[in-house]
Amino acid sequence: MNSLSEEDLLCPQCSGIYCVPVLLICGHNICKVCLQKFWEWKGCRECPVCGTESTSGRPPINLPLKIAADEYQVLKSGRNEEVCLLHNEKLQLFCKNDEEPICLVCQISKQHKMHTCCPAEEAAPEKKIEISGKLENLRKKLGTLSKTKQQWEETKTYIMTQSSKCESEIKDEFQKLHHFLWEEEKTRLKALKQEEETKVQVMCKKIDHIKEQIRTLSSTIRDVETALRATKIPFLQEYKQTKKRVKCNIHDPECVRDILINSAKHLGCLKFGIWKKMANIVEYAPVTLDPNTAHSNLMFSQELTCVRYSGKQLLPDNPERFTSRLCVLGATGFTSGKHSWTIEVGQGKEWYIGVARESIKRKNTNFLNPTEGFWVIGLCSGNTLWAQTSSPTKLIMKQIPEMITTELDYNKGKVVFINAADSTVIYMFKDRFTERMFPYFSTGLFEDWKNSSPLTVCPLMIKVNVE
Repeated sequence: MNSLSEEDLLCPQCSGIYCVPVLLICGHNICKVCLQKFWEWKGCRECPVCGTESTSGRPPINLPLKIAADEYQVLKSGRNEEVCLLHNEKLQLFCKNDEEPICLVCQISKQHKMHTCCPAEEAAPEKKIEISGKLENLRKKLGTLSKTKQQWEETKTYIMTQSSKCESEIKDEFQKLHHFLWEEEKTRLKALKQEEETKVQVMCKKIDHIKEQIRTLSSTIRDVETALRATKIPFLQEYKQTKKRVKCNIHDPECVRDILINSAKHLGCLKFGIWKKMANIVEYAPVTLDPNTAHSNLMFSQELTCVRYSGKQLLPDNPERFTSRLCVLGATGFTSGKHSWTIEVGQGKEWYIGVARESIKRKNTNFLNPTEGFWVIGLCSGNTLWAQTSSPTKLIMKQIPEMITTELDYNKGKVVFINAADSTVIYMFKDRFTERMFPYFSTGLFEDWKNSSPLTVCPLMIKVNVE
């Protein structure tokens, strides 16, 4: 034991005191557990130190080394921690290079002779301050991680709630479509049944009539056949009467036309007819609002085409969501082409509509102008319409429009606002767009959110054409 230093008792794999060391054929010693883990990871029986491959899967235990390591552990546990293990001297200094306490003998030894040292009494408070600062950073990081974990847990819950709500609304919409189809089926089957009943009734009358003719004619034939079987004088005596009977006043059966079921009417282009009729109950809006970008005080219609101010909702603070303004973006952005949509602003006292670029600030307060990424017009205090230029431009109008069309020409850098009632231009922005642009909608504040005025994307007229 005395001939071995602490370094001699360190496993080259785990750098700890040997625990059941085994001897490899190359002469290196490794902890048994460390070796097994290394071999499992490596997939072969190489020495972790030199790479020599062992022929045996069970190298022998180095018993003398194990005994020495065990004795060292016992001795170390019984020693004073403040005493140098190599020189049995009190640890009075701190080596700044190796960052460990040493004794006076260690300071003049070869290992530490060229190192910078200071008294342990000076080093301890200094290093405690250093570690305390790092500990505080760790605590802050732990706080951040814990807060993020909580937010993510809330987001996970919200995702499930969101999915459940979407599922319910999808089922509701399909229920409406199913109801339409069921009613259409009933109507068409009823029309078919009515035609069947009418035409069957006509045929029944005609059949009853022809049956009566058949009975009359059959009776006449029987009487004439009986007269023909009579002898000469009786036949001649009944001749005049028989002659009258053989005069047939029954007309040939009529040709009954258009009496069959009009299958072409009921089955021809059946799906197309239903689809065309369905256009009356289906609406299409050119812009769908994205609730994942919306401020928590905004509420939407089921098909996400109408937004209004509401009571605050518990929503995740995801990166896309606005927290600084009562606004929401359209779900689809544009990087080219011409696009237009009409907004019904109604009797609202305050609102802003237009377009915004994708990179606008969503968590911090910003100005509604092109420099900040907004090309919008808005109504303030219910009576003044403004174009949100760098210095807001007042728009003089006899009457505030209730429906406004926004036209975006991305390639030409134009955003035009048009009064939908008379097609007059309210204002036009001219700029150059370099990133994705989104429709922008902002409602005003309302003291009583239940009476808030909505912003609604007007649906387009749907036409089913055949070419």
